[in-house]
Amino acid sequence: MDITPLVPEDRQVINAYGDGGFRIAGQRWTGSVIVFPHRTISWQPSRFVEVDAQGLEPVVQESGVQVLLLGCGLRAEWPSKELRGWLREKGVVVEPMDTGAAARTFNVMLTEDRAVAAALLAVE
Repeated sequence: MDITPLVPEDRQVINAYGDGGFRIAGQRWTGSVIVFPHRTISWQPSRFVEVDAQGLEPVVQESGVQVLLLGCGLRAEWPSKELRGWLREKGVVVEPMDTGAAARTFNVMLTEDRAVAAALLAVE
């Protein structure tokens, strides 16, 4: 019995992560990325200490995003109080977790048609 959730073809399902990048909707991405339900963009940070408001500006500009899954690399880390506050002011709740957990959670929330984005630091 196939228990794979049905996801509309136009959605950006995260198929795999590792080796310094991701496979999203069948396409290979090298480096860190921000994934929205209908598109993916490259993201500059390669380490958690480089995550800042300027780099996350595409998330707050994207219409309707309510939850940001922050894939912090190999382990979850808390973003600064200032960054969390800035996102909250823009109507976005940030959920930090390791990159693998963020990728899996994004896919689940995508099948639930939730207003989600994932900012994912690449891991080896």
